[in-house]
Amino acid sequence: MQVIDFMGWRKLALAVSAVLLLVSVASFFGRQLAWGLDFTGGTLVEVHFAESANLAAVRGTLEQGGFPGAIVVAFGTDRDVLIRLPQGHSQMAGETVLSVLRDAADGGVELRRTEFVGPQVGDELREQGGLAMLLALGLITLYIAFRFQLKFAVSAVIALVHDIVITIGFFSLTGLEFDLTVLAAVLAVIGYSLNDTIVVYDRIRENFRKLRGLTPAEVINRSITETLGRTLVTSLTTVLVLISLAIFGGDMIFGFAVALLVGITVGTYSSIYMASNILLMLGVTKEDLMLPVREGADQDGLAP
Repeated sequence: MQVIDFMGWRKLALAVSAVLLLVSVASFFGRQLAWGLDFTGGTLVEVHFAESANLAAVRGTLEQGGFPGAIVVAFGTDRDVLIRLPQGHSQMAGETVLSVLRDAADGGVELRRTEFVGPQVGDELREQGGLAMLLALGLITLYIAFRFQLKFAVSAVIALVHDIVITIGFFSLTGLEFDLTVLAAVLAVIGYSLNDTIVVYDRIRENFRKLRGLTPAEVINRSITETLGRTLVTSLTTVLVLISLAIFGGDMIFGFAVALLVGITVGTYSSIYMASNILLMLGVTKEDLMLPVREGADQDGLAP
């Protein structure tokens, strides 16, 4: 088996990651995120058309009817439409929207439900989402430190933060709406990226104990090469599914699919370069992974 010298490119990979992180952080603090209705507050209106609904025409009707900035998406069938109104409309907005649509529609329009999300609820969701990420990272640190070693835990968490920041930075740069489905995708990226990293770490631990006469960089290169096929096959099959969801899944899950696409792409890269790169920078050695010797083992071995 030909071993690929991944760690020979570690400085370039580190520079690329540093640039992406700086751009993502600068965009987040400069442009902010395009927070969705779940976080900013607003009104959800679900309507049912007697005939197939033209979403572009519905948007135009609402724009002329005094609802600028309304988000109109298909909801279930081509006759069910979900309308998201930004903050500033009253709880009676549903009836007004229904009246505007009925005046413009050829067939009947039925109001199914109206939900009002206040800004206080949006603030709470934003805080709870951030706490969920911090809690996930904290538990991951404890798990990896217990299963492997502290250097592995620190490396894995830094790699996960790298993936999260770049994924969120992508949404900040592109201006795509960041709602609860996107937040769920970001949390899923944590699990996916961690799974890839754990697979590589398992092989690194095994090779450190098994191989002799190799430097830590050579052991890491061999470990990544041995797990590369599994990593690429898993990532590619997942990406194909997500591309299909992004294209054919509709507006409701478009952000979710895009967030997973970006996160999995970055996570695959970080499991190969960032997690192992940082592990090498922290000075991992064979001694870090040696099994503890039971006290009195030598004496037991000498006993008749």
